[in-house]
Amino acid sequence: MKLYAHPFSSYCQKALIALYENATPFEWALLSPENEPALAAHAALWPLRRMPVLVDGAHTVVEASVIVEHLDLHHPGPVRMLPADARAALEVRALDRVFDNYVMTPMQKIVFDVICAPEHRDPHGVTQAHRLLDTAYAWLDGRLAGRRWAAGEAFGLADCAAAPALFYADWVHPIGATHRELGAYRQRLLARPSFARAVDEARPYRSFFPPGAPDRD
Repeated sequence: MKLYAHPFSSYCQKALIALYENATPFEWALLSPENEPALAAHAALWPLRRMPVLVDGAHTVVEASVIVEHLDLHHPGPVRMLPADARAALEVRALDRVFDNYVMTPMQKIVFDVICAPEHRDPHGVTQAHRLLDTAYAWLDGRLAGRRWAAGEAFGLADCAAAPALFYADWVHPIGATHRELGAYRQRLLARPSFARAVDEARPYRSFFPPGAPDRD
């Protein structure tokens, strides 16, 4: 398999966690300006040019959540990304969407606004993004009470989504002491070997984080 990705991308890290959890072999196709062949191949595979993209034989798989589920179906390992029970799997998928839509998306809104030229910035949108993160943090803090991982005792798809989302969100909108369950969960994710590896691989690129990466994690 070949993964078109960049190690500093939050959505790429989501797919990488699933690959690392089960030591699934794959080849990197690093999407960076100096790797023009990979960029051209990526654009041909997926004209929207979003990453990651996984090529598995005749299958081209887009969207990080779908890549994680594809791996679980076609390259299963000891760590299953979804529970076998369909009803339990619904909660995992729902939490995956919560982390993507209500943590990752507002985090990216805040980050990308820094990149914009001053005349194109959206202070109202950024304020709304911070408010959405406040609401999401509070809801997740209550949801995580008594749980080791997002959906219970088993690590899976929802945690693959949560790890990079909370990692970067805390940089731009700190979780703080008022959300102890969520903060402790973020620390457990950072200690998970699969995510720790993804974080270390991304470490050389921290200077590119637009708002400035904090000297921690």
